Amino acid sequence: MWPQTVTPLLSSGTEDAGFWPDGFQSAGISAAIKYNKKDLMLLLSERPASAAAVFTTNLCCAAPVMLSKKHLRERNGIMRAVVCNSGNANAATGQQGLLDASAMAEESARLLGLAPEDVLVASTGVIGQFLPMRKILDAMPELPSALQQASCLDAAEAIMTTDTFPKFFALDVRLSDGTARLSGIAKGSGMICPNMATMLSFLATDASIEPALLQEMLRKANRNSFNAITVDGDTSTNDMVSILAGGKGPRIQEQSQDAAVFAEALELLMTFLAKLIVIDGEGATKLVGIRVEGAVSDEEAELAAKTIANSPLVKTALHGEDANWGRIIAAAGRSGAFFRQEEVEILFDDLPVLKPGFLADFSEEDAAIILKKPSYIMTVRLGGGSGHASVWTCDLSKEYIEINGSYRS
Repeated sequence: MWPQTVTPLLSSGTEDAGFWPDGFQSAGISAAIKYNKKDLMLLLSERPASAAAVFTTNLCCAAPVMLSKKHLRERNGIMRAVVCNSGNANAATGQQGLLDASAMAEESARLLGLAPEDVLVASTGVIGQFLPMRKILDAMPELPSALQQASCLDAAEAIMTTDTFPKFFALDVRLSDGTARLSGIAKGSGMICPNMATMLSFLATDASIEPALLQEMLRKANRNSFNAITVDGDTSTNDMVSILAGGKGPRIQEQSQDAAVFAEALELLMTFLAKLIVIDGEGATKLVGIRVEGAVSDEEAELAAKTIANSPLVKTALHGEDANWGRIIAAAGRSGAFFRQEEVEILFDDLPVLKPGFLADFSEEDAAIILKKPSYIMTVRLGGGSGHASVWTCDLSKEYIEINGSYRS
């Protein structure tokens, strides 16, 4: 799975090697936004860092999204910190929401000796409620003393909402002039249908990369990772993925072999975190890869894959462990992708359940064995084209309704 240039680090660090790259620290504390849980996070670079980010495309984007975009423009992609709260999205909050997001940046900057424009701001939680700013501002002075490099666990816990476990991962990337550390945390469980990506993720590296190159790498890696997952077909108001490159490690030049190696590692890291989000999907019991092949183009393959992955009928069949290929071909047929239905072939792992010509002479017993697995691949071959795409999805269970029916309470 892992290329020779990458060493995965599955834990949050050891005594002799911290989780975060050299020059980075994080903290997670409780501001009492949520009951008896951490809900305020800070990620800090000790020096000005190249920064890149992708954001939600939801027209009703949250105040912190608007502010972070503004700060990135004003600082030309050079940032120092990210501050994030959970438990409240600060979305659909108008001018007051923008003032509150700015206050989070200003207080972070004051405590760290920075300018407010050096800080990216993020929020996640319930939409349409004002931030409890007195609680947040009273708690923020605890952040600097809580900073640590060796572990990201407090920070990963502080950004969780309905997540059932903290999500983090790190890689060491071997480059021509040394090794770069690439680390990240993420949150997401519900309202997951990326366009950008319905979740938050904060990444850091000690590599030295110009902001424009870093932005291009992040955009491309995002398409095949956080933009290739779905839980429930809903795109949030607060989505954000950011990366800071602190510059204490190897320098990466545009169009170099090192750039290709680092870009591959970045996509691997983001894909790992993306799969954790789907595994932790609200009420989910299955992680299923939807692979579409033989489409007219990659874009049409992606249309078909995402339509299948978001279909409630397909997702409930996954939960019921029912090899109902009719729902799959029907979803592909309404996706907007062009194909001839008599050429379609569908496989669960390596088992063909539909062959060209509508032949479905498969063993229900063999299919049941695959469908009972916690993770498998569904391949849909549309014809003889060269287009292909992959999306990760999960099943849809009664628990999803129970969780979201009582989310605000």
